[in-house]
Amino acid sequence: MAYYQKPDMWQSVYGEVYQCNSALYNRCTLFRDGNVGLAVIQQQFNARSKHTWWDCIDPWLANDIYLNPRYSRFFRDHAGVSDENGCYPTVTVRQIMRALGMSPLRKEFWETRF
Repeated sequence: MAYYQKPDMWQSVYGEVYQCNSALYNRCTLFRDGNVGLAVIQQQFNARSKHTWWDCIDPWLANDIYLNPRYSRFFRDHAGVSDENGCYPTVTVRQIMRALGMSPLRKEFWETRF
């Protein structure tokens, strides 16, 4: 299986770091069109403390997701307005990459499995 490869050169242009009051995460990568948005989160890991948490996606992924030919339809089908906590509809980076037909990220041993 071919896994997603981080590009050698990248500059994140699409998506923004967004803070909200979600029970699952405090920060995400938000793709927004007007008042409609879609939050994308990725599980992160601290090797020293063995702690995992949900946070923004790796910045080099944002452009590849946004520029994918299937992105517009996925956004239209899944995005929405924010709730009372300022949170937008949320997907994991693996969910959106799978839906867009992108090569998956290599699965890490510490990742939560759904």
